[in-house]
Amino acid sequence: PATTDAVIAGRDVEGLMAVVAGAAASKQDLFIDEGSAQFGPCITNPEKIIMLGFNYRKHAMEVGVPIPTAPVLFSKYNNALNSHGGKIPLPVKAAKKFDYEVELQVIIGKTARDVSEAEALGYVFGYATGNDFSARDLQYRDGKSSQFMIGKTSDGFMPVGPWLVGAEALGDPQKLAIECRVNGEQRQNSNTSDMIFSCAQIIAYASSIMTLKPGDLISTGTPEGVINGKPPEKQVWLKAGDKVACSVEKLGELRFELT
Repeated sequence: PATTDAVIAGRDVEGLMAVVAGAAASKQDLFIDEGSAQFGPCITNPEKIIMLGFNYRKHAMEVGVPIPTAPVLFSKYNNALNSHGGKIPLPVKAAKKFDYEVELQVIIGKTARDVSEAEALGYVFGYATGNDFSARDLQYRDGKSSQFMIGKTSDGFMPVGPWLVGAEALGDPQKLAIECRVNGEQRQNSNTSDMIFSCAQIIAYASSIMTLKPGDLISTGTPEGVINGKPPEKQVWLKAGDKVACSVEKLGELRFELT
């Protein structure tokens, strides 16, 4: 396999590890220091990017939304994909109220249709740290209705990475610390145990509606602490030059800058 997408499509992790082992055995200078590496998105061409809204109890409470009785799904598109160390170009002609949302992301590894909650995690290839970057004045253009698509799928609004960690290595996805910092200041600090719908429940629900394919990305919602959840007088929106760092336990820290 030559790409992450090829590994996922063929579930050929052993083949990938054989390539790495062979490179190490060759004693050639084939490895570079992490600090000098230029990262790309963990996933480059998912058929579907499925997002969840209001999936943490405390987040739903902070924005005044009733606890959902079913997962709230919406979508992003591939143009939004961005990388660790990347830059997000702010669409300042269209919006001013930019916000962060650290999220645990699930990458599907096998075709799934009508799978049960009990078997759902068996269809997961791996997990990554992500950020559902948002323009709130587009998302809530008239102050009432939600326009999730235009508020969340501008170019580069979906950083993901730096690592794609296999499901077997991660273990239980519902016991992970999750955090976001802006310019070094902690803004979000929670645990995936606060999810309303677990990863397994989300996969089972989504697969009852549509066929999930290898490489599909599901972003499982954000915890409390977003700017949008603060009183208006305390809302200081993100701006060019701000640096955002997101982390999910065992998955590494995702860093990006706004331009």
